[in-house]
Amino acid sequence: MRLVALSLLGLAAVIFVATLRLPHDGLWGYVNTSAEAAMVGALADWFAVTALFRHPLGLSIPHTAIIPRRKNEIGRNLQEFVTENFLTEDIARERLAAARVADRIGTWLGAPDHRRRVLTEAVRVSRAGLGRLSDDEVRQLVSDFLLPRLTKEPVAPIAGTLLEGIVAQGTHAGLVDLGLEHFHNWLRDNPGTFASVIGERAPWWTPPWLDDKVIGWSYGQLLTWLNDIHRDLRHPARRALDDLLRRLADDLQTDPEVQERAEALKERLLTHPQVPETALALWSSFKASLLAAMDDESSYFHVRGDELLEHIGRHLREDQIWRERLEARLGEAVSFVVNTYGHELAEVISVTVDRWDGKEAAERIELHVGRDLQFIRINGTVVGALAGLVIHALATLLG
Repeated sequence: MRLVALSLLGLAAVIFVATLRLPHDGLWGYVNTSAEAAMVGALADWFAVTALFRHPLGLSIPHTAIIPRRKNEIGRNLQEFVTENFLTEDIARERLAAARVADRIGTWLGAPDHRRRVLTEAVRVSRAGLGRLSDDEVRQLVSDFLLPRLTKEPVAPIAGTLLEGIVAQGTHAGLVDLGLEHFHNWLRDNPGTFASVIGERAPWWTPPWLDDKVIGWSYGQLLTWLNDIHRDLRHPARRALDDLLRRLADDLQTDPEVQERAEALKERLLTHPQVPETALALWSSFKASLLAAMDDESSYFHVRGDELLEHIGRHLREDQIWRERLEARLGEAVSFVVNTYGHELAEVISVTVDRWDGKEAAERIELHVGRDLQFIRINGTVVGALAGLVIHALATLLG
């Protein structure tokens, strides 16, 4: 494009020289004047374009080489322009709404191949993460960080608050029912063990037939009592247990003696030399099970993962409330990022430009918009020629 613009300037110069000695009162006057004006226009626009990026002909003319001299200011102005006109909450939310992210995710997850791709990527990332975490690192994390931190951290008030909430909401009722059911079933299936344990406590002087009667009656009463507690949610034994748990929760939060005993028990447990090895063994078992599940596409991990993704995709396609909730959360996240970090994100522009050498910055920008810049020179040549033609015509008419 530079060669084209320069060729037009050269052509105008050749025409100007060739018609300079010819009579100017006819056609050649128009041609000569147009060629002269074309040269002026071409040279003027060449100077203007060149002055943006360097000193024309190497001369330090004022207000030339603008970009090399003011690149840092240009970078900061561009950063402010992007921040104020692009990285705004309203524009971000508008573009997010136009993208229909929730609907597109739901449609995309509707295809089995896409869900399989998500699971494949999840497996790949998870395997990479698990592979980088060695047993020695886990042991060191538990021994040097987790256990010392937990040992120093007071847990009695936290445990008391947690226990208080559990009792208040009745969350423990299911665990109590499970314990009662298992204990009842075990006792029902092992009457001989019960008789043996109780028989050892019987006085030596009582006759065996009396011991059998007492043990049998006690066995039946205990089964009935456990069954009554299991069926009656307002049984006195349940209330007594709730009262005991509430008192323990309160003591853990307010009683220094109970707190001290709880902390001592916690410290004895956490400082036991077997705890790190037990934690490592649990981690190794979990890791092995997870890796095995990842490798088997018929495993619970893959089956439930596919069902979960299909469930999410179907709801995003069919449930307006789900779509609105997801888009609302995405909008909040985008707004937070834009409002909090928008300036820092746009700052990459000024930081990058600051790192450029002035000459390098000028070359990069010139190469990016080079064709348009050379079209400015070409247009200047053409417009100059047309202007010269009009001026000569007016001069001839007025003369």
